[in-house]
Amino acid sequence: MNLPAWPLPQVFDPLRWGSYAEGQRIAPTYVIGSPMSNLPKSELPQTMRQIRFARPGGPEVIALETAPLPVPGNGQVLVKVAFAGVNRPDCIQRTGAYPPPPGAPDIPGLEVAGTIVALGPECGDLALGGTVTALVAGGGYAEFCLVDAPLAMPVPEGLSLLDAAALPENVLTVYDNIITRGRLAKGETFLVHGGSSGIGSIAIQMAKAWGARVITSARGEEKGVFCRELGADVVIDYGSQDFVSAVLDATGKRGVDVILDMVGGDYIPRNLRCLALDGRLVQIAFLRGSKVEVDFRHLMVKRLTFTGSTLRPRTLDQKAAIVEAVKRDIWPLVVSGAIRPRIDTVFPLAKTREAHERMEASHHRGKIMLDLGA
Repeated sequence: MNLPAWPLPQVFDPLRWGSYAEGQRIAPTYVIGSPMSNLPKSELPQTMRQIRFARPGGPEVIALETAPLPVPGNGQVLVKVAFAGVNRPDCIQRTGAYPPPPGAPDIPGLEVAGTIVALGPECGDLALGGTVTALVAGGGYAEFCLVDAPLAMPVPEGLSLLDAAALPENVLTVYDNIITRGRLAKGETFLVHGGSSGIGSIAIQMAKAWGARVITSARGEEKGVFCRELGADVVIDYGSQDFVSAVLDATGKRGVDVILDMVGGDYIPRNLRCLALDGRLVQIAFLRGSKVEVDFRHLMVKRLTFTGSTLRPRTLDQKAAIVEAVKRDIWPLVVSGAIRPRIDTVFPLAKTREAHERMEASHHRGKIMLDLGA
């Protein structure tokens, strides 16, 4: 029998081994041959269920299919996914407006939590049978998902896999944009639009834990109550209030120091009016469009900073640096309970269409999740 030249991945079957003591390293079973579909059925299944978009379009293009398991390469682990998060970029990808970056799978899904069942070479301290939550560039809407080892994070103590799967995309996005790029400091005032969303709910908690005064916008009384429970000091009902006037009233005409915005469009010039001297506007999406007429004199007169970013296309090293910062600064806040995901609805993989419909209807409060075991 000819063995492949590359180091062979290790495989762990949680069902076969039963309960797993944390920190215990299982004696590896080596896979002979490639692809991984050649594995004996007693080790891992030959196929998995996954979601694919049949073509660009609405939720009706979401298709459940069967596919071979992916094979972990150098610096990658294969995770048996317990839960995956549903995020707005998934819906935008479905429409054809947000294609995966080069080299990423076209299967949607940007965050997962589950059990490591196979290891490629050079995966550091990661071990078979370990539970992780991870940021991925795609592939999360599947029963098994490849994860780059530097992006696999330990499940915070006291969190379920469901809660852990709801963290990576939102926590890394919020941290990088309001703490790193927005330079939010203790004692400053922070505004986030869409406070009841997955991003918004994490942003409220993170800014509050960072020592900021938090203002948010949300539509309706129920979402307003939800945002206050998360720690928002001021909630603006954008359905019945002008948020510019409300922000200026709440700050004694001073304005806010940092804004995190996902709306874009006509919110951009209004956001600039809300900022205090030396304020920072951080843009992470354009739900109302990216083209708008703006009077940029505010930028000059008030010494403003207008910046933005995306997370998915960044290099592995850039993402890994954010992961390390989050583990250092935010994971202790998660363990303490200062930051916790709020789960709105959990759908089985077969009902991904309904999950996207709920996301696009904006009826949710917190995270929409997929249960890969259901």
